[in-house]
Amino acid sequence: MNDMKMLINTAQQVRKNILRMTLHAGSYGAHIGGGLSLSEILTTLYLHTMNISPKNVCNPERDRLILSKGHGAIALYAVLKEAGFISENELFSFKQDSKNFWTHPRKDPTIGIEFSSGSLGQGLSLAAGTALALRKQNNNAHIYVVIGDGECDEGSIWEAASFISHHQLDNITVIIDENKLQLDAPTQDIVNKDKLSERWQSFGFEVLTIDGHNIPDLVNAFSHRSTKKPIAIIARTIKGKGVSFIENNPEWHVHPLTQQQYEQAMEELKNV
Repeated sequence: MNDMKMLINTAQQVRKNILRMTLHAGSYGAHIGGGLSLSEILTTLYLHTMNISPKNVCNPERDRLILSKGHGAIALYAVLKEAGFISENELFSFKQDSKNFWTHPRKDPTIGIEFSSGSLGQGLSLAAGTALALRKQNNNAHIYVVIGDGECDEGSIWEAASFISHHQLDNITVIIDENKLQLDAPTQDIVNKDKLSERWQSFGFEVLTIDGHNIPDLVNAFSHRSTKKPIAIIARTIKGKGVSFIENNPEWHVHPLTQQQYEQAMEELKNV
């Protein structure tokens, strides 16, 4: 119970970090909506599930997090700070002439960033190749790949899914952040996602569907293993979770915060 409370509180702190970083970025803004939807997912992975530590971050046996949904980088940085991989000063170098902390992540395993992403659809292919290589090395590390539901429009996602299933790469867990919004419209209006679970099943994955903001559900799902089958977790989330004027609003895919909006948002998070 104490672990669950700690994770819940940390996820809220991650949201506050995201707001602070967005305000700090000024007129540049940030991908705030899709960052807020990832808070519990990334918090649970880094502070509970994954075998990775800032004290031994390049250990070959470490678990890997591949953020294929690269525009969610602001949430990744916020979690890396809470997990001890980066400092407060590094966190607030976001978009301020930083070598690492930009709109999309730049690979630097020494601070827990495994993959440079931004062009959607590429992370799952990297995971497939990495997982196959780890198997050939008898390395038991596990790979967690976070993709967006809108990213599932990309054909490369399904090519990689086919490869993963064919090679029975059960050392991969795919997490779909199903917040039901893309850049400027609901995913349903772009490509119908009603049968997303069935689609992953048809590619040979075991599929779990959970509340992506419920940390006990996330803990259970991330610990699940399936013999000779990769796992796809459809995490149902709310884009902009926690801030009333951002939730489910496509205008906040990428957006700056005014001081007044920041103060309102922080007050709402304080009252959760």
